[in-house]
Amino acid sequence: MLEKGGTPPFVSLDGIAELMDIAKKGGCLTGQQLEQIEITLVAVKRLKDYLNRCKQFQVPLAYYEENLQELEEVRELIHLQIRNGAVDSNASKLLKMLRGDIERTEGKMREKAEAIMKSHKECMSDSFSTLRNGRICIPVKKEYKFKISGSVVDKSASGNTLFIEPISVAKYYEELQLLKIDEENEERRILYSLTDAVAEVEEEMKENERTIEKLDFIFSKAKLSLSLHGIEPKINVERHIYLKAAKHPLMEEKQFVPLDFKVGNQTQGVVITGPNTGGKTVAIKTVALNCMMAQCGLHVACSEADICMNSNFLCDIGDGQNISENLSTFSAHITNVLDILKKVNQDSLVIMDELGSGTDPTEGMGIAIAILQELKKSGALFLVTTHYPEVKQYAKQEEGIINARMTFDKESLKPLYQLVLGEAGESCAFYIAQKLGMPKDMLKCAVSAAYGEKEAEKIELLDGKDTIKKERSSSIKKKKIVKSAKEQVTNYQLGDSVMVLPDKKIGIVCEATNEKGVLRVQLQGKKIWINHKRVKLLVAAEQLYPEDYDFSILFDTVENRKLRHQMERKYVEGEMTEEI
Repeated sequence: MLEKGGTPPFVSLDGIAELMDIAKKGGCLTGQQLEQIEITLVAVKRLKDYLNRCKQFQVPLAYYEENLQELEEVRELIHLQIRNGAVDSNASKLLKMLRGDIERTEGKMREKAEAIMKSHKECMSDSFSTLRNGRICIPVKKEYKFKISGSVVDKSASGNTLFIEPISVAKYYEELQLLKIDEENEERRILYSLTDAVAEVEEEMKENERTIEKLDFIFSKAKLSLSLHGIEPKINVERHIYLKAAKHPLMEEKQFVPLDFKVGNQTQGVVITGPNTGGKTVAIKTVALNCMMAQCGLHVACSEADICMNSNFLCDIGDGQNISENLSTFSAHITNVLDILKKVNQDSLVIMDELGSGTDPTEGMGIAIAILQELKKSGALFLVTTHYPEVKQYAKQEEGIINARMTFDKESLKPLYQLVLGEAGESCAFYIAQKLGMPKDMLKCAVSAAYGEKEAEKIELLDGKDTIKKERSSSIKKKKIVKSAKEQVTNYQLGDSVMVLPDKKIGIVCEATNEKGVLRVQLQGKKIWINHKRVKLLVAAEQLYPEDYDFSILFDTVENRKLRHQMERKYVEGEMTEEI
């Protein structure tokens, strides 16, 4: 249907169920909500037309059309009575008449207001009427307030203009309010009547919603199948999986080489080995994802597939580190593996990445083999990846388990994503390290540590660097701190005009700099102590004031100055000056 009839016209049904519940409970839907239901019914009609057209292709899916109800009467009713989210004037004769009366009454009010403005031009501060607090007013100059009969409704910000509702206009206001109440009642009656019509078709609307959701899901699966070039897989219960030219559904087609895979019957498990970046993890994910897609009723990204049903899919992929739960890489793996072994049964599909990694290689190898034996006992199908040579050897000898390797281009260091069943792969760690620039002396040391001196002599290394060339990098040096002349204490004098940084506030020095480099500055409304480094001289005191200038005029209060003047002449009992 997608290929022949095009994409179906689906629409979002978000919120429709809630609107139907409101209608069913006797509530009143707004004009916008009713319009939303109308849009849904229009979408139902378009989808119904699409499915009818597709019946000519003899596709059974097209007959879902019979489950959709157009509800033409309800849709037409809403369409005729609701416009732009509000009740249309033509919804009823009474509403049309009321809105006409409201318009005429408002027109009369404006005519009266304009007539008064023309006859009292000298009293007006403007040439047009205005609406204030829902009332039509005229702008009257404050001094002519008593020349215009009416009520003051508002005034301008300056207070020079008063907005007055004239008496001749006010007599129409009550009539207008009554008309608006009647209009609101009629609108509410129409909305309730439309809501009731919607409530009556609740079951049909729910059936439409269920059908559209089901069709949307079906067509989404179809679009996915088209994008993946998917096919319908065969399903079996004999516990075997066969995939031909399988692709990872989340990878771009250009990045991936189709994978051929087979397990089951005589083979219960596959141990995949090969170099890092060789595509082992992608391979096991490809198998598991295609199996899950088939079991979910989706087409699979293969050219041919025969897939068994699985009771559960059990996975251990990634390092699973968790600082909050104190889990290391190995701890996380083991926690996950033990959980898998509790749930596994003969109908499970298990995939495990880097089996036994994250700990001592010898002990990790032993744990990996123990896990494989437990999986074999369970009867489940399993795919695991590993680098341990002992695990490869175990898979080679154990009945029902086979080795597999991922091919790798040694020249370009790129994975080829091709799986070869029945063969064990090499990790190629030394080769990859050398291609990436590790020097010969380090490689020889690595080979000797891994296989011994004799094996190191047998391995041929490519021509490359002998040592690592060090790059120049900055070193840490202790800097000698020498105080410059600028950093010495600056002596600010009483009366100096200064700027306080970083606020850039202007102030006057009211106490000179002391031996610690601290001075006191008079700002607007307060005095502050501040370090001399945060002050910048603007104008020196000698340029601002005469030699014998009395600075108490600037820094002292009037009361203190009067009291000090009295105390200079005579003793004043019980009085003392206060420092501000």
